Amino acid sequence: MRTSPALRRKLISVAAVSAALLTAASTASAVAVQDSASAASDVPAAQTEAAPGAPAERLIVGYRSGVAEATSNPAAEADAAAKGKEAGEDVDFQRRLGTGAALIDLGEDLTKADVADVVARYKADPQVAYVVPDRLNKPQAVDPNDTEYAKQWDLFESTAGMNVPGAWDTSTGAGVTVAVIDTGYVAHSDLAANIVGGYDFVSDTAVSVDGDGRDSNPADPGDWYNANECGSGIPASTSSWHGTHVAGTIAAVTNNGKGVAGIAYGAKISPLRVLGKCGGYDSDIIDAITWASGGTVSGVPANSNVAKVINMSLGGDGACSAATQSAITGAVNRGTTVVVAAGNESDNVANHNPGNCNNVISVAATNRSGAKASYSNFGSLVDISAPGGQTSTGTANGILSTLNSGTKTPSSESYAYYQGTSMATPHIAGLVALMKSANPSLTPAQIESAIKSNARPLPGACSGGCGAGLADAAKTVQAVSGSGGGSTGGTVFSNTTALAIPDNGSAVESSIAVTGRTGNAPSALQVGVDITHTYRGDLVIDLVAPDGTAYRLKAASSSDSADDVVTTFTVNASSETANGTWKLRVQDTAAQDTGKLNSWKLTF
Repeated sequence: MRTSPALRRKLISVAAVSAALLTAASTASAVAVQDSASAASDVPAAQTEAAPGAPAERLIVGYRSGVAEATSNPAAEADAAAKGKEAGEDVDFQRRLGTGAALIDLGEDLTKADVADVVARYKADPQVAYVVPDRLNKPQAVDPNDTEYAKQWDLFESTAGMNVPGAWDTSTGAGVTVAVIDTGYVAHSDLAANIVGGYDFVSDTAVSVDGDGRDSNPADPGDWYNANECGSGIPASTSSWHGTHVAGTIAAVTNNGKGVAGIAYGAKISPLRVLGKCGGYDSDIIDAITWASGGTVSGVPANSNVAKVINMSLGGDGACSAATQSAITGAVNRGTTVVVAAGNESDNVANHNPGNCNNVISVAATNRSGAKASYSNFGSLVDISAPGGQTSTGTANGILSTLNSGTKTPSSESYAYYQGTSMATPHIAGLVALMKSANPSLTPAQIESAIKSNARPLPGACSGGCGAGLADAAKTVQAVSGSGGGSTGGTVFSNTTALAIPDNGSAVESSIAVTGRTGNAPSALQVGVDITHTYRGDLVIDLVAPDGTAYRLKAASSSDSADDVVTTFTVNASSETANGTWKLRVQDTAAQDTGKLNSWKLTF
């Protein structure tokens, strides 16, 4: 086996109605409700709430057969108006349901006592068969039934997990292909359904081990080597099955009653083999990046599974070469997000590539307590942190994923704990797949910005720089999908006219006219913002209510050097009238960087 100093690519892991009707309805209600306060007090809380603790804003009223309100919308409208007048509330008929029941709007600013008063009046009316709140239903996310899921602390634990289950109500990664540029793929039943065509880019037969050069079969034959075979003093190693472990973290089949759960289990994995015995060459990796993102590689058929996300859990020493940077830039320009490992040398990532390349998301690793893992690289070029595990504090503190039991060649499928920035990287690649599935129009820059903007502070210590913090899958996916921190929907008002933000200049404002609402704005008004900017720390962003009251969404920060603001802010605007002209005010407060407000929206 010949070796070369150029052969320095390696796995970035560590071991392991009428007036007559109106009068009649009013009279009936007035007679029926003799003591409204007393009647309201008898209404159970369950009949006043849309969700636990939240007053209902709408009621579903079923009328008895044969009465006018059961079939006549004007009659039901007059009845609602009459009951509202008696209760001192603005009650409106909205529409007829498929069952014939009437949907009644109560507005947004009623208390549970107010709702109970209206409910009591309907209940006391002999013409009403039933009245129930229009309850707010939410997707019922439950733990996957995968047998090893309980061991995947990195997905769900509150301290240092990545809050992945909270994203699954919105996205599972469906429709997105992730290219795993790694050692290839060894057959595994917990992955097979999510594997699509890839390619073997290893051109040197001394590295490939499989006896040939490039071909369409990305199967991993094993990357074991003997002592000193990969360089003087380098001890022997068994096969890592590294690419299969990485792929399982991203998209292991989920809810199949076995094994582990994948972060983006609705996504597909395209395995691209570039690493073999002792590593892999830059030239092969460059072609894999190009091909994965839809570019053309001489002698290789066109890619029918173009990836919108590339995972590279690999690396080498030194600066990012112009050749590698060119391939990465090309991929990003084609709309593919490139996620790379920061490295495991406990060193500044500036000294290790491709973690130090431009236009990538460089990922550091955290342990189960949320601190930087002891081995993880760090520095200002790190963009984000994600769970990488640390088996030195207990094997179960590593990252569990799909593997193979073979020490040299493939044997039986298995699962194993590994640690490393290799394991952190697919957490982010999986998150990108969730985001891209939830909002296919997202650009790589917007994706990176949203991940950073919605990260939470690192729970543990990090010396030297661990990026924007610990990635939060649920918050990030909700932000880019417009579901705003768990909102189940609502009326959206938006302004999609782009507006330039002058460098170090006066504030600019973009307006949205809100109409057709009743009462005040919600206490959790969602403000979705999409701003392109080359240094978002310069920006001050305010939401201005119709009465001129300003709500600060973002302050300037000299330490926030990231690009763009693509996120959803939550504002307590319950003291503001909903209808009127709302404005988003943006100001660049420092020189040298420019930007543009692409769009913004309000979700009521």
